[in-house]
Amino acid sequence: MMNVSPGKKKGLTTLSNARGVIAAMALDQRGRLQALMAAAGGSEPTQAMIEEFKTAVTLALSPKASAILLDLEFGQPAMKVRHPSTGLLMTYEMDSYTNHRPGRRPEIIPQLSIRRLKDAGADGIKVLLHYSPFADRDLNEEKHAFVERIGSECRAEDIPFFLEIVGYDPNGLSEQSLEYARLKPQIVSGGLTEFSRGRYGVDVLKVEFPVNLKFVEGSRSFAGQSAYSLAEALEFFRQSGVAATLPFVYLSAGVSNSEFVEGLALAAQAHAPYSGVLCGRAIWSDGIQAYVQRGVPSLESWLETEGKKNIEAVITQLAQATPWFNRGLP
Repeated sequence: MMNVSPGKKKGLTTLSNARGVIAAMALDQRGRLQALMAAAGGSEPTQAMIEEFKTAVTLALSPKASAILLDLEFGQPAMKVRHPSTGLLMTYEMDSYTNHRPGRRPEIIPQLSIRRLKDAGADGIKVLLHYSPFADRDLNEEKHAFVERIGSECRAEDIPFFLEIVGYDPNGLSEQSLEYARLKPQIVSGGLTEFSRGRYGVDVLKVEFPVNLKFVEGSRSFAGQSAYSLAEALEFFRQSGVAATLPFVYLSAGVSNSEFVEGLALAAQAHAPYSGVLCGRAIWSDGIQAYVQRGVPSLESWLETEGKKNIEAVITQLAQATPWFNRGLP
């Protein structure tokens, strides 16, 4: 096993399955979940509704997951019903969906600290960072210092630090555009290279696929416009795996379950040494409409069928994932 401090080792072990693979479900969405629920129902959801949704999803699906990622704002009732064997990751940053600071600057929740999250039961801490290696140097230096501070705080509290890196174009390209798809491999690899450095104190990187599968000609998810061939996509998976010298897990970035599962299959085909997933909407987002339109019984029925099918499809793909302790750690 890698040389890692006792507290971080304990946390990572709690957050992983018996193989040392992180099979985690993300449910810390706040503003994004509110918007999805409003779109499904035509009106703004109440706090009680968001808590009720998160609680039902956690109760039904957490027994399948090695860990669940929740927030203190809407996730406290869900924390109480998670399966006893399921580790708890907690989010530390302000909601990026409603945080419109220039340059996509991150901000932590001012009432919280790592100590307080740990006292609330966290086995690990997650922070999201919007990052592009092509952004203004001074802006990126701010972001580097931000991550260093959180890394130091996690070291002091001896708790695992998961850094979620979400790419963007500083010139304003849509992340769903063909032009951005062509830049995405460099943006993803640039973030992986930078934050694998020991000075940041990151233990696990939570990252996007290096390609948008909708633009991979020859993939099942291909939507008609080509940014890369299937062979090129596999090479980008391989290159990004080399760029990350820490354990890394994939996020689903709001894609469908079938697209996310296909991406995991391509990662395995490319022998990318990923250590699992921290997957959210690809598992549970299709249950939002059932809940908003027909209530908890309908959501529970959906979770027992489609929800469990979704999470099992993801977990099945993790057979070729690399245990976190077989990857370098700071």
